[in-house]
Amino acid sequence: MRYCLYILLHLFFAAAYGQDTIVKPSSPFLSVEDAVAQALQNNYDIKIADNNLKIDVQNVSLANAGLLPNLYGSVDRNNSIQNSKQIRTDGTVQELNNAKNNSLNYGVNLGWTIFDGFAMFARYDQLKELQKQGESELKFTVLTRVGDVMETYFTLVQQQQMLQAMDTAVVISRQRVTTAQNRFTIGKAAKLEVLNAEVDLNTDQTNLLRQKQEYENTKTLMNQLMARELTQAFRVADSVVTDDKLKLVDLLSLAGGQNPQIQLALINKRVAELNLKQVKALRWPNLAVTTGYIFNDSESSLGFARSNTGRGFNYGLSANINIFNGFLQKRNEKIAKLQIENSNVFIDQQTQAVNAQLISAYQTYLTNLDLVKLEKKNVQIAEQNLDITMEKYRIGTITTLEVRTAQLNYVNALARSSTAQFNSKLSEVNLKELAGNLSL
Repeated sequence: MRYCLYILLHLFFAAAYGQDTIVKPSSPFLSVEDAVAQALQNNYDIKIADNNLKIDVQNVSLANAGLLPNLYGSVDRNNSIQNSKQIRTDGTVQELNNAKNNSLNYGVNLGWTIFDGFAMFARYDQLKELQKQGESELKFTVLTRVGDVMETYFTLVQQQQMLQAMDTAVVISRQRVTTAQNRFTIGKAAKLEVLNAEVDLNTDQTNLLRQKQEYENTKTLMNQLMARELTQAFRVADSVVTDDKLKLVDLLSLAGGQNPQIQLALINKRVAELNLKQVKALRWPNLAVTTGYIFNDSESSLGFARSNTGRGFNYGLSANINIFNGFLQKRNEKIAKLQIENSNVFIDQQTQAVNAQLISAYQTYLTNLDLVKLEKKNVQIAEQNLDITMEKYRIGTITTLEVRTAQLNYVNALARSSTAQFNSKLSEVNLKELAGNLSL
């Protein structure tokens, strides 16, 4: 009993020591909610997608669709110096060297396409759809990056648990070395037993160092996803809790209405339909009106009139219609219809792909939930086996190989339990991401 108590105390202090070697006690605690919030605010990909959406919003305007008139001012100034000779109808000749001719025209002009086969209205609706496309792309980027942050966070939790398990293995191996030394000193064990215990201790220490390296690299990745100082220290939660209430039928229903990839496919179909409207609009006549107020002033050194000035309104109406363009109109309409057909096929393909991923991920999710329960029992069994084995080793009734096997079984059980919890949480995150509803 004293020996078992001694081992338990060592395990307790090892856990505390392991925590100190993983993260400093002064490191600020980072929750998964805080990590997601910082990523939403700072992540570069999310910022780019958000700016692209702002561009799409700015593009939705009547002017960009061609519904508004164009009003512009113009100034035209021309000067010339020429050697001129004029012969009039009555035979009179006028000749002047370095004759100056100046003209100035300026005014305000307005042009407005009043009918183009309703293409301008189709373009305006298309701009609105492109804004919705930007919203879906932003949502997809947010879901992807939030999923990356959550996966990385829970990876850190799992690696932290692995560090604790490996640190526990180091403590047990140190106790084995001490016990083997004592047995060798009193003549109950050979030197080979001590050497084997020391080799196992070195192996466990090596594994612990490698796991620490992997943990630190993952922390750097976490800081990168949050777009903050890469060396900023922090600590994460000790465990994860998986939502075990997810239902496949609910997830499939959510995916149909919220999955950004399916939504993008639906929007692309609408964009293709509006593109067909614009192509068909070319069959109609195009009507435009123009008007303006013009000032003109000209001077000539030679001629009937030395100066000429005028001002006033001008207005006009222009119309044109495509009569024949080498059958390009028919060709373009066929292409636009095929693009709509492709968009319908892509919707079905995307919907099936997402549903297939959901069904497969859900089966993995159920399996991982069962594995969590099983591995917890295995940890309890492995811990009892280790306690019994260590007691038998102390009194010299079993070999060091059996002790090492029990030790590894316990550490591996801890690792499998941690991995099962990690995988079940990742399955939950993956399912919610596919459903387009990644809640914390």
